[in-house]
Amino acid sequence: MSGIVLGIESSCDETAAAVVRAGREVLSSAVHSQIEEHAVYGGVVPEIAGRSHLRKILPVIDRALDEAAVSIGDLDAVAVTTRPGLIGSLLVGTSAAKGLAWAAGLPLFGVDHIEAHVYAAGMERERPPYPCLALVVSGGHTALYRSLSPLEHERIASTLDDAAGEAFDKVAWLLGLGYPGGPAISALAREGRADAIDFPRYRARDGEPAFSFSGLKTAVLYHLRGQDALAPTPPPEEICDRADVAASFEQAVVDCLVGETLRAAEREGSSCVLVAGGVACNRRLREQMAACAGERGIEAIFPSPEYCTDNAVMIAGLGYELYKAQRVAAWDLDASPDYS
Repeated sequence: MSGIVLGIESSCDETAAAVVRAGREVLSSAVHSQIEEHAVYGGVVPEIAGRSHLRKILPVIDRALDEAAVSIGDLDAVAVTTRPGLIGSLLVGTSAAKGLAWAAGLPLFGVDHIEAHVYAAGMERERPPYPCLALVVSGGHTALYRSLSPLEHERIASTLDDAAGEAFDKVAWLLGLGYPGGPAISALAREGRADAIDFPRYRARDGEPAFSFSGLKTAVLYHLRGQDALAPTPPPEEICDRADVAASFEQAVVDCLVGETLRAAEREGSSCVLVAGGVACNRRLREQMAACAGERGIEAIFPSPEYCTDNAVMIAGLGYELYKAQRVAAWDLDASPDYS
């Protein structure tokens, strides 16, 4: 069983396809980013995202097959993101995958892209890291999972309001930075002091792990506008401590993510933490999580940066695990905006 899987990902604003052998050997990875299409709006516009996927899905699939030097006849399976995400975007990828698999007589596998993010954090390892604790932190998701295997995950904590990536985008907008907000804030933060402003850190009162970034976002808003939240945000050139705000905000987010994750890991008795999702690219998060985890005898594992953001390599990789387990999807496979 060669296990060559075509993965298709279209859950948000990136159209991606990849060919992966045996869950780990990446033969190709093609991505069309929509950042320029959404940047003018400061965030993803679902209607624009869906239409862009519709235009690009087939060319991206063709590019992935060409770069892998395989034909459809060489494939053993097709895997596609079916949840969670923007429903219009998901339906484009799901429809393309179903049509291709049906026409080629290939088995079809529906993939939860949150679980695929977890898989991405371990797929470059020589030995599987399970069981472990997994933190998935991205634009739309911030949650902790008890991961027993590539196909067994139980959510044990999540954000009570905004995801960390959403908070980055909103604060970036307040600071007059570009979209996406995470990289823009991180770049500016390098010029500022992380201890310049004492922004609040959320800590659950009952001791149960959880995340919250709404209060932090509001604290940044009041810092910039004064006590009148309805006052206009000062133009970027008038914010004298702009870099300090970026650095202090970034540090507050990282402190929350690291603190809650490692507290949960110690409670779970886990010796390994996987950190995945777009925010896992953040340099300060990677450094602080690794250092603080190491002090507690816990190993922190991150994917390569190209596998942190939404990509089809992780979809094909987890699709291979579903292929081995023969969890074949029926032809009425549908998309859903919610986590399973």
